[in-house]
Amino acid sequence: MRARLGFLFLNIGHFLDHLFMLVFATVAALALTREWGLDYAQLIPYATPGFVAFGAFALPAGWLADRWSRHGMMTIFFVGIGLSSTLTALSETPLQIGLGLFAIGIFAAIYHPVGVALVLERHDRAGMAVAVNGVFGNMGVAVAALLTGYLIDAAGWRSAFVWPGLAAIALGIAYGLIMWRGAAPAAERRAPAKPAPAPPFDRDRLIRVIVIVMATTALGGFVFQSTTFALPRILAERAGDLAGSATLIGWLAFLAFAIGAVGQLIVGYAVDRVSPRTVFMVVAAMQLVFFAMMPGLEGWAAVVVSAAFMFASFSQLPINDVLVGRVVKSAWRARVLAIRYTVTITVMASALPVIAWVYAGWGFDSLFVLLAVAGGLILSAVLLLPRAIPAAPVPAPAR
Repeated sequence: MRARLGFLFLNIGHFLDHLFMLVFATVAALALTREWGLDYAQLIPYATPGFVAFGAFALPAGWLADRWSRHGMMTIFFVGIGLSSTLTALSETPLQIGLGLFAIGIFAAIYHPVGVALVLERHDRAGMAVAVNGVFGNMGVAVAALLTGYLIDAAGWRSAFVWPGLAAIALGIAYGLIMWRGAAPAAERRAPAKPAPAPPFDRDRLIRVIVIVMATTALGGFVFQSTTFALPRILAERAGDLAGSATLIGWLAFLAFAIGAVGQLIVGYAVDRVSPRTVFMVVAAMQLVFFAMMPGLEGWAAVVVSAAFMFASFSQLPINDVLVGRVVKSAWRARVLAIRYTVTITVMASALPVIAWVYAGWGFDSLFVLLAVAGGLILSAVLLLPRAIPAAPVPAPAR
């Protein structure tokens, strides 16, 4: 029962992690351009410090979780991100909101190396568990646009930071009381885990897997950030005639993200039964095709293809986590995941000025061409993966 409750907390945490990181994307696109008199390209750079922190603090968070307590770090995640979001609502200038987003990014950095490590250590066949957890994260992306659009219309943009913040603080208190206080005692935590079976391939191929994971992580991070951050604005431009309010644009974005989230469940099921290399090849090819279709589309055609490329983009997310779970021992997993997410989020942070530059100079059609190229590079890297991937290491108890 406690394990199921812990998995639920982790899933809600993933939902909130992505929601908090994308509230500003919708606020900037639909509210601050009017209230502060700045255009969209001018507002985007103020989100950059938050995404830099999202990447930079992942590695120390993973190290501290392995050395101290994963459950303790998750408690800090919930409470810290909730307080930061609530304080961000007090911002009166772009600089102040940039500082608030930086604080949100610091605490948001905790989730992926710590929360995903907790998910992986409880499942021998982790594909579906990671996929379910990933769907919660993607629904956080989807609900960020929907909830923020609704709150902008109903109560103003500040409420979009306040209400999720208060919810996160309450969850953090509950997590600390239920999961952290009831964690295994120190003697049990130090007990050595049952040794994992030897990988079925040599060290060189193991290194090849890690290098490919990091390369596709970087490219996938650029694709994920570009699509999730810019989608509300893309839909406002390409499907504005279909939706005349922030709430309706939020609904269209929600539907595109929700359809995309289904891809993670399909991939999670598949990687437990089919070679991850084969699944990854299909996903990468889909990204290439759908991004190449998007330039010039408007109306419902733009909405449908947007949902299709979100399906392909989200489908990639569980594959790299499963590969890390297969080849890395539990004791090191949070640190390796931290390195992976540091790469992801560093690229995500750098993607924001690229989006602003491309959008200001050439519009979104050029961005779609760039994303199609990224999809082709991901496919090229995946072709180098070994056909055989080792079985999952034996889980170790959480701290």
